[in-house]
Amino acid sequence: MRREGSTFGDFLLGLLIAAGLVGFGYLISTTAVKIKNMDRTVSVKGLAERQVKANIAIYPIEFSVADNNPIQLYKKISNDKDVVINFLKNQGFEDSEIFISSPQITDNFAQGYNSNARFRYVGRAVITLYTKQVDKTINLGKKLFKLNEKGVMASNLKFQTSYIYTKLNSIKPQMIEEATRNAKRAAIKFAMDSNSQLNGIKSAKQGYFSITNRDSNTPYIKKVRVVTNVVYYLK
Repeated sequence: MRREGSTFGDFLLGLLIAAGLVGFGYLISTTAVKIKNMDRTVSVKGLAERQVKANIAIYPIEFSVADNNPIQLYKKISNDKDVVINFLKNQGFEDSEIFISSPQITDNFAQGYNSNARFRYVGRAVITLYTKQVDKTINLGKKLFKLNEKGVMASNLKFQTSYIYTKLNSIKPQMIEEATRNAKRAAIKFAMDSNSQLNGIKSAKQGYFSITNRDSNTPYIKKVRVVTNVVYYLK
């Protein structure tokens, strides 16, 4: 025969178990609600742009000579090379910024279609500036005619001219901050429109930086651009 105290103990144990199950069920339900709420997100993009000036210029100058005597041809190439180098030095450029390529010689008589050319040999050479003096380089094109006045047929190889911006690391932090701030503004606006509030960042991804010419007429002015992608929780 079971004692009355034992029956009461069983009842109490059952009651505690039931309460525990109810509490556990509530915990599960509230956790599920929180998880469901956390699933509400908004994905936004933030853009930052800057206009900067190139800090390096690559400026090739080509000149050509012609002669029927190969020895005289090389003398002309050497003379014109010195004229171009002196011209660049007079414009304020240093020897360390001037690079000379090997001349290319064409024998016109070796080309069947050009056997009637006035001169048998044509020599072409390129002298290239690689300089940080961008402003002087930009104005150089206006002064190349001075070489023609000295008998040197020189011209700038426009499609091989480059202006480069290499100081991206100096503006990266500010641009990323600006792009992220713009992304947050967009997220706040979306949250307000949907009667929600932001509830922290779920993920963030920095896009790549792009550097392009602002336009075809001013290749020394660059447009730097970055886009960040941010996902916010909503509540």
